[in-house]
Amino acid sequence: MSVNDSQDPITLARDFLVFQQELGVESVPLLSNSLEAFESVAMGCRACGLCEARNHVVFGSGNPHADVMFIGEARGKEEDLQGVPFVGAAGELLTKMIRGIKLDRNDVYIANVIKCRPPGNRDPRSDEIASCEPHLLKQIVLIQPKVICTLGRFAAQTLLRSTDSMGRLRGKIYSYNGISLVPTYHPAALLRNEQWKRPTWEDLKLLRFEYDGLEL
Repeated sequence: MSVNDSQDPITLARDFLVFQQELGVESVPLLSNSLEAFESVAMGCRACGLCEARNHVVFGSGNPHADVMFIGEARGKEEDLQGVPFVGAAGELLTKMIRGIKLDRNDVYIANVIKCRPPGNRDPRSDEIASCEPHLLKQIVLIQPKVICTLGRFAAQTLLRSTDSMGRLRGKIYSYNGISLVPTYHPAALLRNEQWKRPTWEDLKLLRFEYDGLEL
């Protein structure tokens, strides 16, 4: 699927359904071309068992018309409590990363592959991904970003349908159904591993150059 600014809601809906069929994920109806309207629907999702223990669905935040979209793995404890993606120390670092490439957090859109917190912050199971990923796909269709930056191994592997390590995936630009995709390390991983900060900065410079040609 390729999305662009000329697509109308009917085309978006058609392409979204085709995209879901290609990935083999269950259908999430495209009820509206409004991200806000879809959020109100997603907040009541009970498609998998993760809904039982959640405090909040963490849908996403930022500019609904963003050209740059950051996609993380799954929300943690603080995100679950506040209902906002990337808060706490990892969120503060992500904000600094975004500012480092001359953008503001309000300029971009931030979401996760999984909208509910897995117990103990474990990796989501395949059935949980199958239930939740269509929500992310629909967000991408509605936002129509020019560039996606995945944060962490799980997000990169999920979107790229890959089992490669983060070290092998990063440093490259991929095409995700017509959208440029740049994988890099998760901010939480950078807090534990200082040696990954330099390659992450190189990835972010690559992201910014792919977006609008700005060299940092």
